[in-house]
Amino acid sequence: MKTKILTKLRLTIALNCALFLIVLRAYSAWVYNVKDFGATGDGKTSDTTAINKAIETCFANGGGRVDFPPGRYLCGTIKLKSNVGLYIESGARIIGTTNLNEYYHPSPPDFMPEAKWGKWHRGLIVGENAENVFIRGEGEIDGNKVFDPTGEERMRGPHTIVLVNCRNISIKDLTIVDSANYAIFFQVCDDVEISNVSIYGGWDGVHFRGAPQRYCKNVRILNCRMFTGDDSIAGRYWENTLIYGCILNSSCNAVRIIGPIRKTIIQNCLLYGPGIHPHRTSKRYNMLAGINLQPGAWDPTEGLTDDVLISDITMRNVTTPFHFSMKKGNTADRITVERVNATGVYRAAASVESWADTPFTNVVFRDVSIEYEGGGVYDPARLSVKSPGVDARPLPVWGFYARNVENLTFDNVRLRCSKPDSRPVFMFENLRKLKTDQLIYDRFESAPMEIIATNVFEVTSADPEFAKKVKQN
Repeated sequence: MKTKILTKLRLTIALNCALFLIVLRAYSAWVYNVKDFGATGDGKTSDTTAINKAIETCFANGGGRVDFPPGRYLCGTIKLKSNVGLYIESGARIIGTTNLNEYYHPSPPDFMPEAKWGKWHRGLIVGENAENVFIRGEGEIDGNKVFDPTGEERMRGPHTIVLVNCRNISIKDLTIVDSANYAIFFQVCDDVEISNVSIYGGWDGVHFRGAPQRYCKNVRILNCRMFTGDDSIAGRYWENTLIYGCILNSSCNAVRIIGPIRKTIIQNCLLYGPGIHPHRTSKRYNMLAGINLQPGAWDPTEGLTDDVLISDITMRNVTTPFHFSMKKGNTADRITVERVNATGVYRAAASVESWADTPFTNVVFRDVSIEYEGGGVYDPARLSVKSPGVDARPLPVWGFYARNVENLTFDNVRLRCSKPDSRPVFMFENLRKLKTDQLIYDRFESAPMEIIATNVFEVTSADPEFAKKVKQN
């Protein structure tokens, strides 16, 4: 009996080993090493042709994985193909060549305003009309700060990763350094996951755009670390987007949204300045807004911003925690901000301000604490507020400015100042309904007034004195 059991066990092990070998051999047939196609990895010889030959061969054989073993792979554009993944091993580094003639630019759809920008779309790694692609591994991609005197701002070169009209994309575990423009840039793409990626230097970290008739859908940016010279995350026309567990350090904005978005969550993130890497254009290091939601501020956009949740966020050393502004052609409905703690706010009050023909409809701040540096001086000659540009600007109040909002709610909101400030705390203009419950803020004897209010039609507050002051103004 014992012999039969042992024989059966040995047979089972043998069969399992045989099956494992079969799977291993089959899997090996799907893996292509770039060095087998002539890549040197010496950091001096151009490996562009060898790398793309490996990808083409993998694609022609039905897909698989292209491996970069340890080495320094100097190259121009790497062209991604459907069903082909790149695996960049620890110790491997893809380096962008300084020869600008070796870069390719994809063509966005004609309906996108960006389509006319031509070579601006150049990239070190480019995917166009591709699907089921991954770029993974613990290696690095080095944009090499490629300078182009004929590029944007007479300095910007190729982006590091560019995707146009792609789907089912995974970018994971990589480090991206010294991008010559954006680190990861994609347009009209769906089902994109960027996780555990570290980005150092360059301009924007992750920038993605759709269009009014073609949103980017189902995007997840998870547990990433971005230390960028320009905006860490930016773009417009998003739907079903999750930004979660990220550390964002910037010499510009942590998150800048320049057009409509829908069903977007920004959650459990740390946003802080000053930037570790400089803003290459202005040379500054100070960080601007934490969340800059500004549809229409850069160029005309149209559409609805709706179902946006910003929650469980820690901010430090920002110009303002929230700059929500809206220009002509845009509408906005539900925006909720909850469980946010911001300290070291050094330039501007938080704001929700519509300069469009329509108001922000429903904006809620719940369980929010903001500490400003303060130290401002009341100036009655500077009480008028003009439409903002592309960044948050100083305001005549230190706490909160709201303009053209239908329903604005403060629920357990605390506003503090590190230094005495004689400016008013609030300015409200054209609010249909203002609701407060546990709105706590610092008061200073040097301030001639706490609230400036114009055309606030309905106030509901747990603090009768607050409601009275709004109505009196």
